[in-house]
Amino acid sequence: MNSDRLERVMARMKENGLMQMAVSDPMSIYYLTGQRIYPGERMLALLLRRGEKPVLFLNELFTAKNGPWETVYYNDSDDAVSLMVPFINENEKLGIDKDMPSRFLISLMEKNAASGYVNASGNVDLVRAVKAPDEQEAMIKSSEINDRAMGRFTLLVKEGLTESQIASLIPDIYKEEGAQGVSFSPIVSFGMNAADPHHGPGSSVLTKGQCVLFDVGGKYDGYCSDMTRTFFTAPPTDKQKEVYNTVLEANLAAEDMIRPGVRLSDIDKTARDIITKAGYGKYFTHRLGHFIGLTEHEYGDVSSSSDWIAEPGMTFSCEPGIYLPGDYGVRIEDLVLVTETGCKVLNAYPKELTVLAI
Repeated sequence: MNSDRLERVMARMKENGLMQMAVSDPMSIYYLTGQRIYPGERMLALLLRRGEKPVLFLNELFTAKNGPWETVYYNDSDDAVSLMVPFINENEKLGIDKDMPSRFLISLMEKNAASGYVNASGNVDLVRAVKAPDEQEAMIKSSEINDRAMGRFTLLVKEGLTESQIASLIPDIYKEEGAQGVSFSPIVSFGMNAADPHHGPGSSVLTKGQCVLFDVGGKYDGYCSDMTRTFFTAPPTDKQKEVYNTVLEANLAAEDMIRPGVRLSDIDKTARDIITKAGYGKYFTHRLGHFIGLTEHEYGDVSSSSDWIAEPGMTFSCEPGIYLPGDYGVRIEDLVLVTETGCKVLNAYPKELTVLAI
């Protein structure tokens, strides 16, 4: 178990007046224990108790390494929740994380395991949001691989190929560049498909003159990268230049203001105001960014509704976009790491408007 991470979680629990918490998110359990377990429909829980040894509840189909926790195994004939109840202080509230299935939570409530139940996800999620130096290094290396991979992806773009044909080649390129694989299903979009921010690669065939959008990421040492670049396959029209340069201006302006103490909502506003002023506000349809680390979307976002303040170690995306339905879309995305004095943009792949020879 990572003692520093656990101490930080316990400190947050203390700040929130919470004595005990059940963590069910497999990635949060991995973050705290180093145990990578995907239980499927079976119960997996790490019970954290201030002043006491943590307890890991695990189906005997899986194994856990020995560590500074007690492991309680159960089988498919056991009532796993009943085995958990004796370890819970019935006179205290129980913190529940965001991923505990209702079939287990409701059972705990019916058994009166605790005096009350509170959403305590933030006790772990806010710790995960601030990356330690070793995590930062892994994020940096992951994005360096992504930069190299993007350079190779542009060479795949040829007239007559489909989005799916290009996307199918992406996982092997990541592995060749030193990644463990992709961090999410690659997005490859041609022309008007790029106006759909989460378009899945399909049978659309590339023709000269269309834009090509890559939204891709890989994993290094368990940590995810994520980057979007939009290219053209013929000299762009004046409007296409305007749209692209507006998105680029928004991206650069937002990244320029990232530093400790800045409200994440203000970062979103900076990018959004630039796009709105250019007349494309209604075509920027999503938040500016999401947090990232062991998963491609971690808790926390850079949006108008966020009340978070930037802290050193936070890592999130900066991805303004303009999406013109039935025509085309442009998105430019980098990952940024908040430093003590500003931010480090983790992606070095060029962002200036580029026309690919296809």
